[in-house]
Amino acid sequence: MPRKYKTIRLAIIVWMTLVLLGAFSFGGVWLNIPKLAMLEHTARNLYFHVPMWFTMMALTALSAIHAIQCLRTNNPVSDIRSRIAALIAVIFGILGLTTGSVWAHYTWYEGTNIWWNFDPKQSMAAVQVLIYCAYFALRSALDDPRKRARISAVYNIFAFVTVPFLLYVLPRQLESLHPGAEGNPAFSEITDPIMRVIFYPAVLGFIGVGWLLYIQRVRLARAVMTLQNIEEDKHLQTKT
Repeated sequence: MPRKYKTIRLAIIVWMTLVLLGAFSFGGVWLNIPKLAMLEHTARNLYFHVPMWFTMMALTALSAIHAIQCLRTNNPVSDIRSRIAALIAVIFGILGLTTGSVWAHYTWYEGTNIWWNFDPKQSMAAVQVLIYCAYFALRSALDDPRKRARISAVYNIFAFVTVPFLLYVLPRQLESLHPGAEGNPAFSEITDPIMRVIFYPAVLGFIGVGWLLYIQRVRLARAVMTLQNIEEDKHLQTKT
């Protein structure tokens, strides 16, 4: 394993450790985050929920870049990178939906059995995740590797085009309980400025975690591909 990768991995682990310490610090500890009206301490979910969506967007962008590269070069490694980036993006999207559902329940519906209310932002985020789930359904329906790589790459590019509209543009134009939507103040207007000290590092940290997962899965997939190629070569040699 390259020394550079180990150094970056260690830096991300230390970074996220500091983020977690800051996220769960209470009065009397090194970073005092006040209880906020209505949100109270559930506002700390800001350090997890929102960075997860930033990480998903970063990974979908990376996936689309490799999809374009795959169409240009027909390189199977580009297809692997595009697929893995989309996979990790879906994982972070599901985590974002889960933390959002829990946050909404304890902020807006505490004392009820409501965990999902089809809020426009919530629903469009779910649609975005489903679009990328369909990407993997499309891949599983194609047997020829080259055809699968090219068709799924085209789909991937169009899926990425929907990301800014479904996660940002359209939800802000509709009535929603989420901050920043039509009729609601931005989140920066209802949270304490001290929270930004943790929030911005959390965004960078989660993107770093996403990158680590991406690199590890790509290495594994490339190793599997190499072994498969060796097995195929041996099989051809035995035939001849």
